[in-house]
Amino acid sequence: MNFLDFELHPTLMANVRAQGFVEPTPIQAEGIPIALAGGNLIGLAQTGTGKTAVFVLPILHRLLLARQVGTRALIITPTRELAEQINETIIVLGKGTGLRSAAIYGGVGMEPQERALRSGVDIVVACPGRLLDHMGRGTARLDGVQTLVLDEADRMLDMGFLPAIRRVLAALPTRRQTMLFSATLPDELSELAATTAPGAKIIQIGLVRPAHTITHAIYPVAPHRKTALLLDLLHKADTGSVLVFTRTKHRANRLLQQIVHQGHSAAVLHSNKSQNQRQLALDGFRDGRFRILVATDIAARGLDVERISHVINYDIPDTADAYIHRIGRTGRATRTGDAFTLVTPEDGAEVRMIERALGASLERRQLAGFDYNAQVPAVNLDERPPRPPRPTRRDDRPAPRRDDQPAPRRDDRPAARSGAPRSGAPSRRDEQPPRRDIRPTRRSA
Repeated sequence: MNFLDFELHPTLMANVRAQGFVEPTPIQAEGIPIALAGGNLIGLAQTGTGKTAVFVLPILHRLLLARQVGTRALIITPTRELAEQINETIIVLGKGTGLRSAAIYGGVGMEPQERALRSGVDIVVACPGRLLDHMGRGTARLDGVQTLVLDEADRMLDMGFLPAIRRVLAALPTRRQTMLFSATLPDELSELAATTAPGAKIIQIGLVRPAHTITHAIYPVAPHRKTALLLDLLHKADTGSVLVFTRTKHRANRLLQQIVHQGHSAAVLHSNKSQNQRQLALDGFRDGRFRILVATDIAARGLDVERISHVINYDIPDTADAYIHRIGRTGRATRTGDAFTLVTPEDGAEVRMIERALGASLERRQLAGFDYNAQVPAVNLDERPPRPPRPTRRDDRPAPRRDDQPAPRRDDRPAARSGAPRSGAPSRRDEQPPRRDIRPTRRSA
């Protein structure tokens, strides 16, 4: 099959060719015809299979065929990174069409988003909480929406967005096309799909199992030698861009310090970073200024960076789904990639769980020349430096540690002077799961 077989609008086909796309991926070959015909669709596939084009190209095609005023397509995503990436895909594939889109998410000011919405956009890409804020202010008009897309739906369920999504659905026209994309289909999500996308055709591509282009291996190691082993892997392994996953934000920060201290170019990505800091880290990782990106699971879904050669799990993930989403950052399309996981004796249950999901045993490896029996512990990333004594005078109080403080919420809230009522779930939830990795520093009385 060729992209020409879809008979897309000529402008879209020119943009497809400009991107070097010739043959569609399996999910594109099955999903695009259904979407072009206006049918409801449930796509079950991991990230990296090309699913974004499954809904972006048909949306652009249908909007070009019938020009109208107002927002006619709504795409809901769990994170700001994914919203930006989808919006960028719309801009690239929609070049020269005159169609306009806007990305709506928390963590930044409301005013630029309000201006974009009031000026008129054909497509809105939004995170649930901030979208509800705009709906409450009257700046997001959804009564003309003809196509709804729920992307990374299982992730939104995990992050507690289901009530917010139901509120958005209640404001949409009942006669519409609905497309839902997810890596898994748990019971609660299946029930939502049955009511939101009745009669939907289900296409399933590589569900649960990762791409065959990825090589898996685990490196057994004592807990106190994990950091030393990682640093040796980064030094000795033939790697390109490397994505390193940790379980907590504090550990990501401490690990970044160790990696940079060894002379590597690296950045960190987690939910306590501001939007500007996160964008700088992603841009630097994409263009090669940073060879290594240390991240928590907030980056596991929707992070679209080409040519990642290795994903290294410094901490083994809690579930098989989380493992699959993490390693889905490498081995994309026809490229190959490696997924390494550092495991301690306490990680046996998680290893067996992942092996059951993969249907195969994970290769056990040892790094040549590494001293596994060294007794001197490496830096323990779970230990923080001792706090200074409590000051007796108020003026002597030390400034709070930046990595202990939750990210500011000011930009996530409607401005108090506006007098506008708040609406919906807090927008901050668009950027991080409800569970907190770090407790705020306790302040002096």
